Amino acid sequence: MCILGSTGSIGTQTLDVVRAYPERYSVYALCAHRSVDKLVEQALEFKPEVVCIADESKYEELSRQLSAISFQGKVWAGPDAIAQVVTMPSIDVVVAAMVGYAGLRPTIEAIKAGKTIALANKETLVVAGEIICDLALKHHTPILPVDSEHSAIFQSLVGEEQSEIEKILLTASGGPFRTYSLEQMRSVTAADALKHPNWEMGAKITIDSASMMNKGFEVIEAKWLFGVPVEKIQVLVHPQSIVHSAVQFTDGAIKAQLGAPDMRLPIQYALSFPERLASDFPRADLFALKDLTFEEPDLARFPNLGLAYEAVRRGGNIPCVLNAANEVANLAFREGRCGFLQMSEIISDTMTRASFIAKPAYEDYVASDKEARRLAEQMVNGK
Repeated sequence: MCILGSTGSIGTQTLDVVRAYPERYSVYALCAHRSVDKLVEQALEFKPEVVCIADESKYEELSRQLSAISFQGKVWAGPDAIAQVVTMPSIDVVVAAMVGYAGLRPTIEAIKAGKTIALANKETLVVAGEIICDLALKHHTPILPVDSEHSAIFQSLVGEEQSEIEKILLTASGGPFRTYSLEQMRSVTAADALKHPNWEMGAKITIDSASMMNKGFEVIEAKWLFGVPVEKIQVLVHPQSIVHSAVQFTDGAIKAQLGAPDMRLPIQYALSFPERLASDFPRADLFALKDLTFEEPDLARFPNLGLAYEAVRRGGNIPCVLNAANEVANLAFREGRCGFLQMSEIISDTMTRASFIAKPAYEDYVASDKEARRLAEQMVNGK
């Protein structure tokens, strides 16, 4: 396999699965953004054929450290190298776990090369869902979801190929600010937002979870993965994170997947599908669960979820604009350059001001991403 984003949360947990089944899985390529020390540790343990780092300024440091441990494989750097490595003949599965828009191009190249995609990078489908789905169909490339919610939906649909979906029930934890008032949310810090009650994730996705933009992205992702209109996707706030998501069919039956909040389970299922492999992951103890509760999301306090629905309804390049503006606002919040509630204002204004393209090609997505980032940065800087 090739792991894109090997030093991040999904990447490191994917390597946990590889450790558990060394006779079944081998790592051909490890790709990371800029975490040199962690990447070197992984290369020492898993001995891949290729190690690649996206940040070209880190190439010399990476090469020096790998030489010091007598690494025998290839050492590459830059976005072009990552887009090339995913096409190598020896690779069967690409775990797409890079954060944000950066994951789009290598995922496209991997699909064109006919690799099975274990998809954790939801922004790929948010930005260019139509292109991705068309390419996957053209090249007969399986896309297996790694997100816990989409894995739960996928698992609930196994054996239901002839059944019509009435509704997808997409669960959300509600994040650290689920019970906060708007007034309280005005003064929260990035440190507050990074304290997720149930999941351990990278900084960007944890902030997205706190603002519920992550759930908005998952709505868009579900539309493309499962071929349902957005009107059939309902978000339920489920603070316990035990029901990972569910599907309601036209006869009224609901099938759900339950489990402890541990990302290794959906990662392993994506890698082993259609088999299930034994694991020592934590089990959900149903006898110990006192309550499983579900709430309507509050769009007044969490407008990012509403913006995601708006973006997918407007269509065209607007979901791409949504994603780019969110990446800028998310980083600005983490750096203390804007407030928590200001993120939604920046995203909404960018969606209003950006050029609309009804039928975007790949080049249009690239241009829209650049334009939206420029507009969002202007708003962060008060221009």
